[in-house]
Amino acid sequence: MSMFVNALLVGLVSVFCMLDSRLLGRLNFEQPLVGATLVGIVLGDPMTGLAVGAATEMVSMGLVQVGAAVPADMVLGGIIASAFACLTGASAETAMTIAVPVAVLGQLLGIVFRSVIAVLTHIADREIEEGDFRTAYSMHIVVGTILYSLMYFIPTFLAVYVGTDLVQSVVDLIPEWLSAGLNVSTKLLTAYGLALLISLSLKKGMAAFLFLGFLLASYLGLSVIAVSALGVVLAVVLMDLKFGKGGAALATADPDYDPLEDDE
Repeated sequence: MSMFVNALLVGLVSVFCMLDSRLLGRLNFEQPLVGATLVGIVLGDPMTGLAVGAATEMVSMGLVQVGAAVPADMVLGGIIASAFACLTGASAETAMTIAVPVAVLGQLLGIVFRSVIAVLTHIADREIEEGDFRTAYSMHIVVGTILYSLMYFIPTFLAVYVGTDLVQSVVDLIPEWLSAGLNVSTKLLTAYGLALLISLSLKKGMAAFLFLGFLLASYLGLSVIAVSALGVVLAVVLMDLKFGKGGAALATADPDYDPLEDDE
């Protein structure tokens, strides 16, 4: 495929992933692992895309959006890094040196774009006051979606179409000692993300399952798939015990009982 076609396909993947949380209803396509893997599939190298996506996903675990704070856009960074790795043959570790700066750039673009797109809200408010609900609807669903799509498509397309050769030359100039240092820093970010994830599991009612999975994998030598399957079976059994006959009896005794609010 020509570089134009490659850039077009990667740009469309970025738009599709972006629409996940804004139009499709959060189907988990807007994840670095999924986006980078999709790029690998469309470029004919799914294994490289999966490797870059996994590395980017691990780093993104350490990034949390709190309130109005906009974290680094690791989805955009993973997509572009995956494209460069697939097109240039770079390793996943080297691709991460591209993913992080691109993610920070995506963060800046996101802040600027959210400031600009706020104008659409004022336009929609004015149209609602005048009774023009069709225009107000189009501001949110049509115009907003198009602008968001362009925010992802344009930088992704240009980065792949114009910058591939430049990035390859930069990668070739990276000395071995610097690559080793970058690999170590990537692993530290990954460890930080895992630490945050584990800290969420070390809570009442969840820590026991965390240690159970560790013991099954360490002492019985079970694979991740086997431990996951056992976890699913155990979850089904416990859900039946908690929300089965006992839950039904409580619901009968108390008409306001909501099993989703039962944390005991």
